[in-house]
Amino acid sequence: MSTFFIEQFGCRATQADGAAIERQLREQGCSPAPAASVADVVVLNTCTVTAAADAQARDAIRKIHAANPATRILVTGCYAQRAPEEIAALPGVSFVVGNSHKSQIPKLVPSILAVSHIQLVGAELAPPPRSTEHEFPSHPAPILTGSILELTDVLVAPVLGGEGNHTRPTLKIQDGCNSRCSFCVIPFVRGKSRSLPPQTVLSEIQRLSDSGFREIVLSGINLGTYGRDLAPRVEFLELLRRILDETPVQRLRISSIEPLDVTQDLIDFFASNSRIAPHFHMPLQSASDRILAAMHRWYRAEHYARRVELIHDRLPNAAIGADVITGFPGESEADHAATIEFIAARPFTYLHVFSYSQRPGTKATSLPGQLPSHIIKNRARELRSLADSKSSFFRSAQIGRTLRVLTLRRDPAGDPRSTPALSENYLQVRLPVTLPPNQFVEAAVTRLEDNHLVAAAPAESPTFPVTGACS
Repeated sequence: MSTFFIEQFGCRATQADGAAIERQLREQGCSPAPAASVADVVVLNTCTVTAAADAQARDAIRKIHAANPATRILVTGCYAQRAPEEIAALPGVSFVVGNSHKSQIPKLVPSILAVSHIQLVGAELAPPPRSTEHEFPSHPAPILTGSILELTDVLVAPVLGGEGNHTRPTLKIQDGCNSRCSFCVIPFVRGKSRSLPPQTVLSEIQRLSDSGFREIVLSGINLGTYGRDLAPRVEFLELLRRILDETPVQRLRISSIEPLDVTQDLIDFFASNSRIAPHFHMPLQSASDRILAAMHRWYRAEHYARRVELIHDRLPNAAIGADVITGFPGESEADHAATIEFIAARPFTYLHVFSYSQRPGTKATSLPGQLPSHIIKNRARELRSLADSKSSFFRSAQIGRTLRVLTLRRDPAGDPRSTPALSENYLQVRLPVTLPPNQFVEAAVTRLEDNHLVAAAPAESPTFPVTGACS
């Protein structure tokens, strides 16, 4: 029986693709290996959102090949779609498969294991000669890729690992993006926006709920555009209503959603349903209108501010997170200061700070005013310091509240007398008792310790007045 190992990089969408590949490989009889060093085939599922992500993938290829030269390395994902020739030239790479043909990987694995060299005819494999020796060609590895714009399917499988450690599966329901932000390479490597049919979404959530999972996270590249490509068209809010009406999922959480898709109706829906987590992650990128225009972002700072105000008014204890890019070409000290002031004045609970990175093929690469790295690093450091302050303030505000938390799996190296948990508003909570994972607990928060909250033992929880609680 052939063995495989999937090494993941990047966002939840990439992880979801890897989960779908794993499901297909298992279905055709392959067995997962415990580590890349002992697998017959390693599928390296890459990201290319930054130059650092590309470098991370190349480093992983070198380490895997050095650890076991007999392992066949198949590289796929966004980096493989963007620069397949670059990857194919790396020693140890046996095959490069772009996102355009990622669904074909399970069919390719037996042939990759059987031969030392594979010839492609269009998008098909020529019948290979048999070989039992581990031989690697000195010339570049074969490449299978094509136009990503022709892709219409969405790879389906819940991500059961990662954050939450097998207790909070992520289900990708949308892929691709029709926007053309000037800094972003994702539309060129993932294609146009496309959605899972509602019935498929409902079936997957029903299956996960039947398996005992209590919280499910919905993800996508541009989640708010879900259903606009379907016929008949389906609204994202309509899908959320159907999920809560037609499945027994106990808590639903959504991942990143564009600010203009956060409507009054969506916020009201969150506020009126205790089964959906009060958690909004809206990419901000910048609070300078000049920079937002250069980024081709279709909102301005005042539009974003209004969404934050609406959320905070209806859900004062909701998690509100944002992505911020610092060092975009032409960003002045005044632009940076505007972003700092905007964030400082609003109830953000956490930030994901990214240093601008040139991506080949994007419009921002050719813009004047490319900033030196030391300026970008200093601005990123200032934003991260602000993020730490905002997060600490939000955590402190939860002391005395009772939060509904989901217990997670304990770290084997951690304190065996306590249990980690995640609150509905996306906070790490430590319970001073040993509890099994995947259980909902009413946790009375007593104090802040480092970057997490500490709650009283559930049976001994003191009574606190709960203010601003979600219904």
